[in-house]
Amino acid sequence: MHLTPALKEAYSKEHLTAREAQVKAEWIAWGPIVFQVSRLMKKFGILEMLRNSKNGMKEAEIAKEARISGYAAKVLLEASLSIGTVLIDPETDRYTLSKTGWCFLTDPAVNVNAEFCHDVNYEGWFHLEESLKEGRPAGLEHFGPWSTVYEGLSQLPPQVQKSWFGFDHFYSDSSFQQALELVLANKPKTLLDVGGNTGRWALQCVAFDKDVKVTIVDLPQQLEMMRRETAGKPGADRIDGYKMNLLDASQSFPTDKYYDIIWMSQFLDCFGEDEIVSIVSRAAKIMDDNSRLYIMETLWDRQRFETAAFCLTMTSLYFTAMANGNSKMYHSDDLKRLVETAGLEIETIHDDLGYGHSIMVCKKS
Repeated sequence: MHLTPALKEAYSKEHLTAREAQVKAEWIAWGPIVFQVSRLMKKFGILEMLRNSKNGMKEAEIAKEARISGYAAKVLLEASLSIGTVLIDPETDRYTLSKTGWCFLTDPAVNVNAEFCHDVNYEGWFHLEESLKEGRPAGLEHFGPWSTVYEGLSQLPPQVQKSWFGFDHFYSDSSFQQALELVLANKPKTLLDVGGNTGRWALQCVAFDKDVKVTIVDLPQQLEMMRRETAGKPGADRIDGYKMNLLDASQSFPTDKYYDIIWMSQFLDCFGEDEIVSIVSRAAKIMDDNSRLYIMETLWDRQRFETAAFCLTMTSLYFTAMANGNSKMYHSDDLKRLVETAGLEIETIHDDLGYGHSIMVCKKS
């Protein structure tokens, strides 16, 4: 199995003492309440109060400023001491913010992940066991009767949509500039954006290169959302849409024009292995020796830091319980195998774009 040096060190050896392992096991057992306590410490403004206080705050002061009862403040603060997000001076009984609490309050990635876990996944993950056994997103029933989250994305509650798109855009946006420089380096005239969603990448493309034309392939409801989001914006006249249900193997990619580049960003992780082979095979049919397929994914085995790999392997369970029931954040060996099965070969892989993205450049084999 391919692993970066940091992940090889973390995943192939036992680093904990027996006592440390037992503590970590208890953290797993109490994980749900650790999360909710920390979320509410932030929502009630307590973490921010402590950050802004010069000498810390007493329990009664916190309760008054947060507008919660003394009991509520007490149980939250005592739990947070055990969690490690706050500290207390035993001489003065004044609470202060710890380094962990500061990170939970201010780190952009942590904030996006926490909102995504709570608003999109938390209740749905209760049905993870069903999802694993049945191969369907059983947790999605919490929101609606759709077979995948993508069918119902435009109908999700506003806060859920906000957290879903916030998570999606946070990670993709961080890599856009580097990806644009790589993908558009050779001045392609046409680009096929598969699963283009709201048109965010397409707008970046037409702004970066004043000549490139982009066609977005997606479900009808997603194309409607894309047109609303791109309407009136610079370069929108060079963006069009092509309706396609990519899960329907009988549907083909557009052949009305030649596409220099086919782009799939944070897209193939939305599908199971057989579906990926089907999609990439159909993409290969409209390619020639000069065209290229660019696949951008956060491949968990190619991360420089263990924390990033942790986030990605946890995200896989969102796909299991909420998105579609059969996809995940892929290991690069698995994605390479699927691409080759579909009739393409990996020409190059570019790592460390944005928050841990990689781009596989594929050509006809």
